[in-house]
Amino acid sequence: MKELRISVRNLIEFVKRSGDIDRGFYSNSRAMAGIYAHQKLQALYSSSYKKEVFLSTSIRISDFNLTVEGRADGIGYDEKTCLYVIDEIKSTSRDLDELDYDSNVLHWAQAKTYAYIYAKNKNLDRINVRLSYFHLPTSQIKKIDHEFSFEELSDFFNELIVSYLEFSKRLTEWKEIRNESIKTCRFPFKNYRAGQREMAVAVYNTISKTNKLFVQAPTGIGKSMSVIFPSIKAIGEDKLDKIFYLVSRSTGKITAQDSLFKLMDRGLRIKYLTLTAKEKICINDEVKCNPKDCPFAKGHFDRVNDAIIDIFDSVDEFKRSNIEKYSRLHLVCPFEFQLDLANFSDFIIGDYNYAFDPIVYLKRFFEGSLESYVFLVDEAHNLVDRAREMYSAEFKLNDLMLLDEYLPKSLKINRANNLKAISEFNLLAKTRFFSYQAFANLNEALEKLMYSLNDYLIKYKEDEHYDEILNIYFNLFSYNKIYQYYNKDFVSVKEENTIKILCLDSGDIFKDFLKNARASVFFSATLEPLKYYGNLLGADENTYYYKIKSPFDTNKLLVLRDKKILTTYKYRKNFVADIVRLLKLFTEKKGNYIFFFPSYAYMEMVYEEYKKIDEKVIIQSRQMTETDRSEFLLKFKFQEDLRAFAVMGGAFSEGIDLLGKRLIGVAIISVGIPQISFERNILKNHFQKKLKKGYDYAYIYPGMVKVNQSGGRVIRSEDDKGVVLLIDKRFSIEPYSKLLPRHWIVEDFYSDKDIKKRLGEFWEE
Repeated sequence: MKELRISVRNLIEFVKRSGDIDRGFYSNSRAMAGIYAHQKLQALYSSSYKKEVFLSTSIRISDFNLTVEGRADGIGYDEKTCLYVIDEIKSTSRDLDELDYDSNVLHWAQAKTYAYIYAKNKNLDRINVRLSYFHLPTSQIKKIDHEFSFEELSDFFNELIVSYLEFSKRLTEWKEIRNESIKTCRFPFKNYRAGQREMAVAVYNTISKTNKLFVQAPTGIGKSMSVIFPSIKAIGEDKLDKIFYLVSRSTGKITAQDSLFKLMDRGLRIKYLTLTAKEKICINDEVKCNPKDCPFAKGHFDRVNDAIIDIFDSVDEFKRSNIEKYSRLHLVCPFEFQLDLANFSDFIIGDYNYAFDPIVYLKRFFEGSLESYVFLVDEAHNLVDRAREMYSAEFKLNDLMLLDEYLPKSLKINRANNLKAISEFNLLAKTRFFSYQAFANLNEALEKLMYSLNDYLIKYKEDEHYDEILNIYFNLFSYNKIYQYYNKDFVSVKEENTIKILCLDSGDIFKDFLKNARASVFFSATLEPLKYYGNLLGADENTYYYKIKSPFDTNKLLVLRDKKILTTYKYRKNFVADIVRLLKLFTEKKGNYIFFFPSYAYMEMVYEEYKKIDEKVIIQSRQMTETDRSEFLLKFKFQEDLRAFAVMGGAFSEGIDLLGKRLIGVAIISVGIPQISFERNILKNHFQKKLKKGYDYAYIYPGMVKVNQSGGRVIRSEDDKGVVLLIDKRFSIEPYSKLLPRHWIVEDFYSDKDIKKRLGEFWEE
């Protein structure tokens, strides 16, 4: 018997949706408004009502078994009618008087499906179905009830299944093909590299035991394959439904795709999707997601199922070029098309924000999802700062002043809410730091203002200031969304006419979010110290931590350390000439080198002096395009005597492979600590109070990660040989010295003669 599962929501959306994409302000606000409505209405439930009730039913058709499952918002019993009630909660900004039984086919279809499952499981002849609409601008509630017989619901459900049947057969057949290929798929190389097998075993065990893993593995051992291969094996054993491979840079996507290609070349069949940002994948003349301005939005939902079936039957690679091709063929929006394809993909590659950003993440998977999946988080050291950015927000007084100017005079409620927000904003005018309680009134006013703007955004689309007000609405939405996560690890700051909510530690948020996944694997060459990353990315007391030893010959890497030069801001200018002299000595061996600096300003200061003695030198500019970066790297491919200036933590300090003679040496100038700033010091004070490690968490650990990433550019394979030069007295003292990679054998030098001698001996060996 072939097995297949689908959620109630996905079933209804696949069968019943139709019409245009008209996102307007809906796309970002809908989920938040839904949560808000659920919280308000469920709080009014009597004790006899059950909330978020899991329901499931199976139906056998031909030779396969289809399971439909989901969570009903509420189930109760009406004493007056002696009927059970299935309650489906929806938020709306429409006038409640406009809503009736025929208002929304999708809403009723979802509620009726839950009612069918419950009536079937309880052997009920009749059941009451209720749609509870929560009016966002006024908090009023409208309930629409309809009584159904089991026969009516059964006929409705069977029609759904028949409509889905053709595609469901495809899915079951595909699952058999996929799983059979996974069983016969072997590791794509003749032998495992040292450390690669133990990493793969650790990942597999983590998935099997439904846990979290933080693993530090040296550059060049093949980390991507070490996490992808065991995860795919877990899919073949029905431990997982999906794999999410999450990256911080486009180079990470390419690495994941290359690993999949190697497995697919050896017989693996897997449907994989590479997610692309809306601005990049849009094929309309302008990114405007409404039927008036985009032909791909008009009628999108009437055609998208045919597009899904076509691409599913034709290719396994749901990559950008294929998505654009089938979008044009079927005249559908490529961005929304790819999000739908995620439902039918086994392996999804995308930026961190698709999983972790509270504003844009894939809510269809991570809010009440019934599927089993694993997060594979590449270059996980980057996620710490990204997470803080994702869960921080700001709002400007100027936006409120613009609303006062732009809003039509007739919208008295909107204007009154806006004036209230301005008043609360001004009450905080003389305060820089303030507590959660101190800005509660302001946040309440901003929330009311946001919801009251819904009516304007629905009815005034032709208004001359519509786009400006829409942008302000999005700013309000982001601020209010982040405010929902506010806890002891947040702080609020007022700078001139801007209110900021700063996330200092995302650990508790991630800990809660990661419970949705069966397993999570965070991996990088630089997760030192491991517990630091675990604390900030959601580890708990059962989390596994693992370090893989470097498999490479330590004799092929020479690490030299200067103990005289100081690169602190106060002394930088004093040592420019000494640094230039050392860099010249360091590069006497013909080859390509990169010099890494902690900032553009410092890099440019030294570059101005160095270029006077060396013509074969290039520099990373502040405003590089993707094309500029590609051209910069190409120089390493076609030249063999090149010196490049670059910044730590930038595009060239991680995620690039310059094998063999393309790069033989890296000089690292400074310990890389972030520039001292007001917000960094807030971070320092927070972790000093919380863990007694304020300066470490705010400055030292982030800086040394950049150092180790930069140094990791040198040895990328067993055949590489190269040198690393550390320029800063602090590299020789703790805690900096303890945070250097363990496989580095660091040697100190004390004179020009000394460094020339050591380099000469190393290159002669």
